[in-house]
Amino acid sequence: MPHISIKHFSAELTRKDRKDLSDVISSAIQSALQCSEDAISVSMEEVAPEDWTTDVYQPEIAAKRQYLIKQPNY
Repeated sequence: MPHISIKHFSAELTRKDRKDLSDVISSAIQSALQCSEDAISVSMEEVAPEDWTTDVYQPEIAAKRQYLIKQPNY
C-alpha cells in the first residue's frame, strides 16, 4: 500500500524520465501517508485517445467521482 496508477496518452518518456516521475510521486505519497518507500508501487499505462472515454473516463473518473481529489476540466 499504496499503489499509484497513471494512465496517459502516448508520451516520449525515457527510462530516466519515468524513474524521475516515479521518484517525485513516491516522495509525495511517502510524506503525505507516512509510509515506507518500499510499500509504494507506481504503474504507467498508455491509453489511445480513442479509447480514453470507454477505458478510463467512464469506469475510473465518472463512475468514481467520490474518490477524485482533482477533477478533470474536460
